[in-house]
Formats: sequence, structure tokens, C-alpha cells
Amino acid sequence: MRLDLLSALNAERAARRAAIVVTDTASGVERLVKAAEISRDPLKDVLEKHLRMGKSGMAETPQGRMFLTVHVPPPRLVITGAVHISQALAPVAKLVGYDVTIVDPRTAFASPDRFPDVKVIAQWPDEALPPLGIDRYTAFVALTHDPKIDDPALLHALSRDCFYIGALGSKKTHARRVERLKGQGVTEAALARIHAPIGLAIGAVSPPEIAVSIMGEITASLRLGAEKPR
Repeated sequence: MRLDLLSALNAERAARRAAIVVTDTASGVERLVKAAEISRDPLKDVLEKHLRMGKSGMAETPQGRMFLTVHVPPPRLVITGAVHISQALAPVAKLVGYDVTIVDPRTAFASPDRFPDVKVIAQWPDEALPPLGIDRYTAFVALTHDPKIDDPALLHALSRDCFYIGALGSKKTHARRVERLKGQGVTEAALARIHAPIGLAIGAVSPPEIAVSIMGEITASLRLGAEKPR
């Protein structure tokens, strides 16, 4: 790879921005397409498909046979609430490749003993979340049922470009949450980004089942985007 391409690629990776190296297999010519440039690229459709799946591979295009090397930041899951569902969700998320962080100011819950091998921050969301650099490759879930914790956490998540935001609670609970967040100046369009009740509708009851439904919905949002099921 040319030094200029490698330098540009490393800069995108350091900033947690996706990029694709397109190699013409006939000529060997390489070019770098940054995520922000894909919508204007002649190979837009095939690039978007590979980026969404996060997989490199060969592609037949109108410009010939291309090999697409996809560079996507590792996905992250930020959870507010060191609760039973979080104890089930964290290992499932780690199993499928997510870097997991749990935020909960309640030190009786947010302990390494309850969450081995997971980063746990025993601080209030307004202190803990800004340094995390939540971005478009972050899934965010609020699970405490406590507005003092979940509401400020959701306000922060909604100000970022998370690919997924979900919140635990019934439709009635979420309706009350929506009214509180509206009172904080959140728009209807922003509120529509919140998946609530959280998780796919699979009839989940136990914490492990709810964790599976949440991880399924997160995966659908990441891989299917606007096509995701409800």
C-alpha cells in the first residue's frame, strides 16, 4: 500500500471512522474511500453493503472486479445500570465482539465482582459518559428504571451519533420518559431514535431472554439499518 494511503487510513482508524480500501484486481490500483465519501462514490451501493456487514471481500462492479478491504471501528456497548439484565447482556455482547462499559453510580451494584472482565464505572452519567467518546459505532442502553440515572444518560446518548439507543420500560413508562425528555428540550425526531420497550418482541421474560432480545435488536440496527425489524 502506498505510504499516503496508509497514513490516511491510519488517521481514519485512530479517529474511529470507517474506511474501505478498493483494489482493482486487474491493475492493482488502490484507492481509499472514507465513510463520509461513500455516498458520492460511483461504487456507492456495493461499498455501503460491505460497510454495513463489516466484511472484506471480492465484488463485481461496473468498473470491474474489485477487492474491498473494510476497516470498521470495533463496536462498543455502553450500558447504564448494573442490573441483572446487564449481567446477562454484557457477556453476550462481548461474545459477539463488543467492547462493553457499564455505568452506574450505585456502588453496591457497580462492582467488579458482579461484572468480571467488564469495565465498570461507578459514577453518575454526566461524569462518566463524556470521556467515553460515544460515537456512531456505539450502542447505548439504559436499564436502571431510575430517571435520575437513565434520563441524563439518554440525553447524552441522543446528543451523539449512536447507531442504537434503547431504554428499558413498558409503553406507559416510556411515555412518561418521553414527556420528561421533551421538557428538557428533546425533539420528536430525536425521541423517535429510542427503542422502547427495548429489544425484539420475542416474548422475553427472564433477564437472559431479555438480554438476547436486546442484543438481537442491536445487531439488526447495526447490520440492517433502516431495514431492521421490530
